[in-house]
Amino acid sequence: DNATYDFVIVGSGPSGSALANRLSENPKWSILLLEAGEEPNWVTDIPMACGALEYSDYNWGYTCEPQSGFCRNCEDGIMQYPHGNVLGGSSVINYMVYTRGNKLDFDRWAAMGNPGWSHDDVLPYFLKSESAHLAVKDDEYHNNNGPLSVSDVPYRSKLADVYVKASQEAGHPYVDYNGKNQIGVSYVQTTTKNGGRSDAEKSYLRPIKNRKNIKIQKASRATKILINSNSKSAYGVEYIHGGKKYRVFATKEVISSAGSLNSPQLLMLSGIGPKTHLKQFGIPVKSDLPVGRKMYDHAIFPGIAFQLNDSIPINLIEEIIDPFTYPKYLKGKGLLTSISGVEAINYIKTNISTDSEDSYPDIELFMFGLSQAADNGMIIRRAFNVDHNTYNKVFKSLESKYAYQVFPILLHPKSLGRIDLRSANPLDPPKFYANFFTDPENKDVATLIAGIRELQRINKTPTMQKYNATVVRTPLPGCEKVEFDSDEYWECAIRGVVSASYHQTSTCKMGPKNDTEAVVDHKLRVH
Repeated sequence: DNATYDFVIVGSGPSGSALANRLSENPKWSILLLEAGEEPNWVTDIPMACGALEYSDYNWGYTCEPQSGFCRNCEDGIMQYPHGNVLGGSSVINYMVYTRGNKLDFDRWAAMGNPGWSHDDVLPYFLKSESAHLAVKDDEYHNNNGPLSVSDVPYRSKLADVYVKASQEAGHPYVDYNGKNQIGVSYVQTTTKNGGRSDAEKSYLRPIKNRKNIKIQKASRATKILINSNSKSAYGVEYIHGGKKYRVFATKEVISSAGSLNSPQLLMLSGIGPKTHLKQFGIPVKSDLPVGRKMYDHAIFPGIAFQLNDSIPINLIEEIIDPFTYPKYLKGKGLLTSISGVEAINYIKTNISTDSEDSYPDIELFMFGLSQAADNGMIIRRAFNVDHNTYNKVFKSLESKYAYQVFPILLHPKSLGRIDLRSANPLDPPKFYANFFTDPENKDVATLIAGIRELQRINKTPTMQKYNATVVRTPLPGCEKVEFDSDEYWECAIRGVVSASYHQTSTCKMGPKNDTEAVVDHKLRVH
């Protein structure tokens, strides 16, 4: 209690872990890293277990608030918002898909008044971080001696090969989507090493645990950043450990890297946020800024499935109970090295997009070599929070059949969510309002429908038709009166079953001082 460090970092996810590693390279600096969670265990190493980790103590267990207009067929009408509560943060419980983003994303950030964030500026840091071991890659966009391992998945189903071939047949070029061109199809690149998870804890924290100038304190939940009312400078952090409240102080910087869901809550509890909202809870206002007023996420649609003939066997249960499955994993092989079934990715620019750049996709297709029925509804269904009635009516019959799914994902949503405080109690979870499909022109829904149409086109290629790929035509509950496969049907279905991709962003927006939506500047300092 009352100890002083040069830097206090809140949150040990990818950002916090990398900062702790880099800052502690200077032996003259002292660093405290506060993490609310504990160390990960061996189960988190198994890629196939990632879906089950959402139901562990390594997840904060957040959910969005019930709202009309989406999630009609979800349990309790809500989406889950998994968020890592563990050393290494969400990199310990995520699905390990390694995607940097499109070049234009970064160039547009820079053009909005954020120098140092163009693609040419950030690419060297991506290269510095990664150790890529990929069969197909654009060499100038990859490096092989960084701390974070990026690999192909050792397990690859026959169906993945068929799907990639069919995509190429449909006109999608094979690309390294983290290379020069993103639009096309590719096998998934993952943060794995020798068939096991590669996360921030292993890559950045484990190698420095014996450094004398850094203290990594687990089970320590930050509750408030201490801010000097006159200078507006942060000078310390309050946190709870073992049921007791403590204070620590920083002579140089307090760094909040608690993630896109927890950092805005921490800032608001500390008096940095929308004045009227903070006053509701009696929180003294230190700085009136639009914290949490913007939140974007990639909406994902898990409601379309394709049945296949039996020449491509898919039975997850049989493989998992096979006594040879775990020994294979220990050798870096077999089904358990699969990232919960995600095997290939397409990036597409649909005809709904009005963007001037042809290289800027608006839809991502996640090829999932299984269906929700592959594990008899035990985990995959729950990951998307599909309710029992919907599962039983639409997907349960696929338990005894060969089927697979591809999930269209909305890359550039127009709908805007937000984060509110629930109370002034730091132990109360925030309120998350996703506000999916509320854009006035309904472009988010139209874009997802365009993604469905492209997916259907891929499944009609001769390559997929060798396996009789046929869309499952059982309508979702609530959509029975609409003509199946019409745009009206797919809108009903999309609004019925939709999930967050756990990619929430923009809750503490970066921008120049004259940007009324910005919370931090281009050096990530609070305005």
